[in-house]
Amino acid sequence: MVDSWLPSWLLGMPGPMELLLIFGILILIFGASKLSGIGKALGEGIRNFKKGLKADDSSDSSDLEARKNDESD
Repeated sequence: MVDSWLPSWLLGMPGPMELLLIFGILILIFGASKLSGIGKALGEGIRNFKKGLKADDSSDSSDLEARKNDESD
């Protein structure tokens, strides 16, 4: 059960106005150029992570095929 001492607005997801306010504060603190650099680095990190997962999956499947070939010999 939800604690009654917490306001209902605190439990939900932030709305568009709250997100704009947070984004505005971040721009004031870090500056626009710094935020774009952070976004670029975050995007590259996610892209490299996905590439690593794909490479790991392909190496796992090639290892599995090699094991099957060894077992059949």
